[in-house]
Amino acid sequence: MPQALEGLIKDAIAVKQQYLDKLFTMPNVVGIGIGYKVANDVVTHELAITISVSKKVASAQLAASDLIPKLLGSIRTDVVETGIFKAFQDPKQKMRPARPGVSIGHYNITAGTFGCLVKRGSDVFILSNNHVLADINQGKPGDAILQPGPYDGGTSADKIAELTEFIPIDFGTGDGGTQPGGCSGLIGSLLSLLGQQPSSSGTNQPGNNRVDCALARPLSPDLVTPEILQIGKPTGVGTASLGTAVQKFGRTTSYTHGNIIQVDVTATVDYGGPTAVFQGQLMSGAMSQGGDSGSAVLDDQKRVVGLLYAGSDTTTLMNPIQDVLTALNVEIVT
Repeated sequence: MPQALEGLIKDAIAVKQQYLDKLFTMPNVVGIGIGYKVANDVVTHELAITISVSKKVASAQLAASDLIPKLLGSIRTDVVETGIFKAFQDPKQKMRPARPGVSIGHYNITAGTFGCLVKRGSDVFILSNNHVLADINQGKPGDAILQPGPYDGGTSADKIAELTEFIPIDFGTGDGGTQPGGCSGLIGSLLSLLGQQPSSSGTNQPGNNRVDCALARPLSPDLVTPEILQIGKPTGVGTASLGTAVQKFGRTTSYTHGNIIQVDVTATVDYGGPTAVFQGQLMSGAMSQGGDSGSAVLDDQKRVVGLLYAGSDTTTLMNPIQDVLTALNVEIVT
């Protein structure tokens, strides 16, 4: 660091310390530091005392005593909206109440991601993928769902929910949506015995899958919360198009963001042996890895637009969320 710049930073820190206590009494102030001033979204070379606020408020709505001065001593200020700073939580650990974004899974898999909460009437469910909650068509209603997932140390003591229903994935077997030895008819019978309606059998058709999704019912409502890690509560449902900015929080890569780079995608997806063809999918750039499956994908207004289920080293695939909600006859909890 040039000596002149080091001296300027030292002077700015001294001024900051002088005004620190006063600044923290002002509305919405959550942080104060030294940085380069940003003007018209361009980073300048002018040092400033940067005041982070949880939310910017118009000057007209603040009392004169609550306005942050444009100058502190001889140093200009810069007010930046950052939101509230929160301690990061490890998505691979046990969490109660569990938040969307954490590790979860059927007792017989490795681990995936708790996508978000959905509801049907007064019933609330955990939404994730078939291959996360239902062991790729092999699960049955009542199976234990663990948080964290087995790969992250989850055991029977970590049971948080029970598998409720799932949309069978078709692997080209011609049996209406199951892999060899599957149980599409058995699923419907079991759901009927439990007083539940099986999901639409027309959603995934031979050679034409649309969704990889499943529901699990929490053992009690207080074991889960709708606030997605580092994102917050979804605000509703959106439709993604080319260029839409998207974000997610997943078990493996935590918070990532990107853009939709393809729509109406037809893709073959390898499920560790059997391969399924999906149509009408969304694709973003690289924003996921193994274990992120099941993550809810949201736009920049926190509207859920997709359910992440697959990808490669350079891309991420997701089901359009409306297809998922229609298939399962549920709506997003906001």
